[in-house]
Amino acid sequence: MSTHLLNLKDQKVAYRIYFILGSLFISSLVVSNLIFQKFFYWDFFGIYTFEISVGILPYPITFLITDIISEVYGKRKANQIVTAGIFASFFSLIIVSASAWVPATSWSPIDDPLFDTVFGATGIAVFASMLAYLFAQYIDIQMFHFWKKLTRGRYLWVRNNFSTFSSQFIDTLTVLLLLCISGLIEWERFGVLLLNGFLFKVLVAALDTPLLYLAVYLFRRRFGMKQNGELALEI
Repeated sequence: MSTHLLNLKDQKVAYRIYFILGSLFISSLVVSNLIFQKFFYWDFFGIYTFEISVGILPYPITFLITDIISEVYGKRKANQIVTAGIFASFFSLIIVSASAWVPATSWSPIDDPLFDTVFGATGIAVFASMLAYLFAQYIDIQMFHFWKKLTRGRYLWVRNNFSTFSSQFIDTLTVLLLLCISGLIEWERFGVLLLNGFLFKVLVAALDTPLLYLAVYLFRRRFGMKQNGELALEI
């Protein structure tokens, strides 16, 4: 694995892209915690019908972004984004809790009971998501670099999919266990939701592989990186 040094101009561009990827990562993570209480079904070409939370929709984006950052910027920068996501999620929880605590006016379009119905379980969701997130994201990054080292930087699709498959299963399992223990989801739905959530994430992970290849190709072309190289940022 080689480190690709950058001039000052390219450093600024690389940092700008890194911050954009980070903002997309954090917003996807926070939004998934806020919208998770709505469940929907999706008929996949008559082969299988998924029943999953809408919170899953933005979540695979986070794994795609960490894989891009891991491949281009390295493990340290990927871990920094994960840590920033933890603080952002807890901060969003504080804001939602404060919003629920202050009383609604008599003319407010959204009264207290409706607000509590939509956001009342956010604290539990954030707690469940954070535990799952800690396990899954750090495992994803570790597994990604394990496969990268094992394949000597070749076969990007191997480290992308194998790292994501294992981490997504841990993420889905942990979240559902905590939501069932808290009583938000009935235990009889645990098995089908675990299967649906994991299969959906595996499907999305397989479909986003071309996007990962495209992103890495554009980085290498823009910064003149070698196949197994990583951008060297100063901090």
